[in-house]
Amino acid sequence: MVYVRKNQRNLTRAERKKFVAAVLELKRRGIYDQFVQTHIDHYTADGDHGVRVAHMGPSFLPWHRRFLLDFESALREVDGSVSVPYWDWTQDNTPASSLWHDDFMGGNGRREDLQVMTGPFAYSGGNWDVTVSASDGRFLTRDLGRPSQAIDLPTKAQLAWATADPVYDSAPWDSRSDKGFRNKLEGWAAGEGNERFLNHNRVHRWVSGLMLGGGSVNDPVFWLHHSFVDAVWSRWQQAHPSAVYMPEGTDASSSAFGSRVVGRDEPMPPWGDSPSSMWDHSKIYRYAT
Repeated sequence: MVYVRKNQRNLTRAERKKFVAAVLELKRRGIYDQFVQTHIDHYTADGDHGVRVAHMGPSFLPWHRRFLLDFESALREVDGSVSVPYWDWTQDNTPASSLWHDDFMGGNGRREDLQVMTGPFAYSGGNWDVTVSASDGRFLTRDLGRPSQAIDLPTKAQLAWATADPVYDSAPWDSRSDKGFRNKLEGWAAGEGNERFLNHNRVHRWVSGLMLGGGSVNDPVFWLHHSFVDAVWSRWQQAHPSAVYMPEGTDASSSAFGSRVVGRDEPMPPWGDSPSSMWDHSKIYRYAT
């Protein structure tokens, strides 16, 4: 049966409670930290060795779609009524949004060390000990809006600019691609300061704290963010039905890093599923408007 992913602002109190309880149970069982490690292991930048499968490449979207499905499957083993809600950051775009209430994601980090002190994922509550991370901290951190280098969440216009592009991706298939929906949504851009971060990347930057870098899964808001990124991709697919994943195959001549991206029918580590196998989710889940 096809299940539904809802906008987080439309969840009932009971639905919010069930989602949080399922996430905490995965953490208690040690399963949650396995997802953190998977993301860290596959966070490969342009200049690094290895296949750029999760970020800075065409498979950014299908890789995270599969990643979300694995996480959602684990949640539904705990509670079959749970799915991953999405956070529309063009709409709920302030620290006062219900997303950050104490019964859901919890609030901002305190000034002195950015430690989140409220909500179910506060270290002080005893249920959220960060054990897999690129840093040494044991607690969840946030710095909403980055006051020291202020940044706003993406606007509807900025997102519409990305979704208007009818081509999925383009050479050189990395963070330098200035054409194609994938990188416009992922959000690598030229410029200085905050101008370098668009859409998806800008959200990670706005939340800050542990949402920066490969260990960003340590903040449960990661899943709501990527659920919306996936929803945007889904809507883009509906708006551009003739679009296909690009590149069709590995093209080592396209750039210095071209041989390190995943082609349409090539396997995505760590699963072996191809981007083409992740193109259609309609028989698994749908998004509520």
